[in-house]
Amino acid sequence: MQHSGAKDTQLRESSNQKVHPQPMEDATNHSPQAMEALVSKIFSNISSLKSAYIQLQSAHTPYDPDKIQAADKLVISELKTLSDLKQFYREHNPKPVCVSPQDSRLAAEVQEQQSLLKTYEVMVKKFQSEIHNKDSDIVQLEKQIQDSSMKRVKLEKSLKLRGLSMKESEESGGETGQFSLDLLSPDLFRSAVQAASRAIHDFSKPLINMMKAAGWDLDAAARSIEPNIVYAKRAHKKYAFESHICQRMFIGFQDESFCMEHENQAEAKENLYQEYLSLREIDPLEAVGQNPDSLFGKFCQRKYLAVVHQKMEASFFGNLDQQHYIMSGGHPRTAFYQAFLKLAKAIWLLHRLVHSFEPPVKIFQVKRDGEFSEVYMESVVKDFVVEAGNAKPKVGLMVMPGFWIGGSIIQSQVYLTGIKVAE
Repeated sequence: MQHSGAKDTQLRESSNQKVHPQPMEDATNHSPQAMEALVSKIFSNISSLKSAYIQLQSAHTPYDPDKIQAADKLVISELKTLSDLKQFYREHNPKPVCVSPQDSRLAAEVQEQQSLLKTYEVMVKKFQSEIHNKDSDIVQLEKQIQDSSMKRVKLEKSLKLRGLSMKESEESGGETGQFSLDLLSPDLFRSAVQAASRAIHDFSKPLINMMKAAGWDLDAAARSIEPNIVYAKRAHKKYAFESHICQRMFIGFQDESFCMEHENQAEAKENLYQEYLSLREIDPLEAVGQNPDSLFGKFCQRKYLAVVHQKMEASFFGNLDQQHYIMSGGHPRTAFYQAFLKLAKAIWLLHRLVHSFEPPVKIFQVKRDGEFSEVYMESVVKDFVVEAGNAKPKVGLMVMPGFWIGGSIIQSQVYLTGIKVAE
């Protein structure tokens, strides 16, 4: 029998002890072998983690982004495996529940979760950085594609300018790559003459409009081109300006080089026809932009200075900046100069075509006061009657020269004096 004091002491000690939900011997799951296997896995994992960390360090010297990324993924994988082993141990070996709210085990778990959260945050930032890098790569690749497309377009245009267009080569030269002169025909030449005539007429419009805007006396300007012309209608004075353009543009036309100095003065007819085909489908501004020092580019510069003299230029634009720019070898992108380039292209194509024929096409011009011939001339005024007292109308202005091609004639276009417009 125990004393009552000893019994009270034993009861108090008993009440101060912690309560466990299961016996302590369950902590090891009744299996030392399982515990040993778990510890073995932990040691193996730590070894792998150490190896992965060494690989990560080695990838920095020398610096290798691909190896760094692979080693980094391996380190993260081993850390996750270690965390899984720890979680497995806790789930299968729970510790006694502490009555106190300041439980160290809960604090450790919170700390671990915070560490995991930080790890995930680092991984998220890393993934975001990779996404950003991929987006940058995509933008860079798109830019490279765009640049390549632009280079391809420039190369195609350059090939056309040099007469090496594959399509034209197949159509005109077949397998030999030479342009066949068999495609030359009077109809092709006639269409080129019509295009040149239209181009002269089209350029006269902005020229006259610029003169009006600058306050020019159009009557006086027409008289300065060809004096003492009696016009059937006041509006017919436009033909004086068309005649002025025609005369300036066709100077040197009969010469095979168009009076342009270059290395190969005597060009083969195949080359002339090749130039015609290559320039035919290209915008003239693009042609002179890509090759401003070409024969065609120099032709445009020379003829512009011949058609638009300095007095015109100064009155139109208030200065001579455009002329100075052209004289220095440039091609301005003004609307007026672009309109002129269309005219220059039409005349240049006609010249290339004229000298592609064998024998060459002959050009003829008619002089003022010559008698009107229905064989060699065509009046730009269609419905007219001869004034009383005049046997035959006479030539006042030549608006477009005529041509002999083979045995046929393409009439010269003229403005006649001594006529009236039919009502």
